[in-house]
Amino acid sequence: MAAANKIPLLLAAAAALSLAASAVAAAPGPRRRPVRMRLYMHDVIGGPGQTAIRLIWGAGPPHASMPGRAFGDTVAVDDLVTEGPSIASAAVGRAQGTYMLSSQREAVLVVAITVALTSAGGPYNGSNLVIAGRDRVRDETRELAVVGGTGALRGAAGYVLWRTAKVWSEIHMALELDVHASVPATADDDAVATE
Repeated sequence: MAAANKIPLLLAAAAALSLAASAVAAAPGPRRRPVRMRLYMHDVIGGPGQTAIRLIWGAGPPHASMPGRAFGDTVAVDDLVTEGPSIASAAVGRAQGTYMLSSQREAVLVVAITVALTSAGGPYNGSNLVIAGRDRVRDETRELAVVGGTGALRGAAGYVLWRTAKVWSEIHMALELDVHASVPATADDDAVATE
């Protein structure tokens, strides 16, 4: 085949490849369904209703900005999770995991918790939401990652706006977890969308 005849063939092949690449790039990813929740986690560090226990305390060097604390201090939690900031609000689950003082100079915790949702009859009853990230405790709002989930929250991804909602006493504080996440859409979601 002469070189002049190959040019239109090459141009046609290039155009076809370009169209195929554009179609792949424009194709939507898997559909996702939004998940929005506002939960309150009650951290009680002492007394008869204690939900947080110190695992490692004072083993590292003294912390530069938090007197009485040391780098590496670690706490395990099994905190009540409620609908509202009051501990008397309806219980919707437990937040279980750890947080560790992970900066030598700043008031920063690394948080790894699983929120086990147990509210009877709710859409996420029996499901878990996994949250992890860096908590600069003196910031008004901190952003942590939603890194997974189970049950109706399987494959969850997104973020949590984490705030200290209320300091009830020197041993009890309520944290607000404003969840902005999504999960893969299911066949049931598709059926509802087409009705």
